[in-house]
Amino acid sequence: ARSAGRIGVGNRRAGAVTALALGLTSLVIGGLHAANSAGGFGTGNGLAGAIFALLLGLIGMVLGGLALSRARRTA
Repeated sequence: ARSAGRIGVGNRRAGAVTALALGLTSLVIGGLHAANSAGGFGTGNGLAGAIFALLLGLIGMVLGGLALSRARRTA
């Protein structure tokens, strides 16, 4: 058994929703930047950073979704 500590169920759910929102924001901004960048990798236009932002946004949304489903089960 784990102690709940200082984090309540409401705070866990709010954190999960925040992770989902920030992951979606990263996906949108990274996608827009990747679509508008001219040139390829190594040209200094930030295409590699935009693709990395897409990857991190996707990971954030997956982890946020898992945390949200876990927070719903414990509530």
